[in-house]
Amino acid sequence: MWQAEGSVNLVSMDLSGVSGFHEIIVLTPRGFEEGLDAVMAVREQRTVLLNLSEMEAKLAQRTADFVSGGVYALQGQERRVGERVLLFAPASVDIDQLS
Repeated sequence: MWQAEGSVNLVSMDLSGVSGFHEIIVLTPRGFEEGLDAVMAVREQRTVLLNLSEMEAKLAQRTADFVSGGVYALQGQERRVGERVLLFAPASVDIDQLS
């Protein structure tokens, strides 16, 4: 089972009418290697909110590129939700954006 290192919050959501729970991982990496935690979480069918605000700009971009590539390879999806905040989800999760 995936075990993150560093700053992680795990949120379980009760999705009424849907069997079981879906976990959302809130990850604030401080180093590039922690980007692998995000990819592994998506691989295990978890959604990841990746907050890159604690990283230097170039390292944050490198980490975002790495995670984006890994999630793309898993046929997952990505959405930018804020300045240096990205949402990554497995293909089984629908992400809707309201305008």
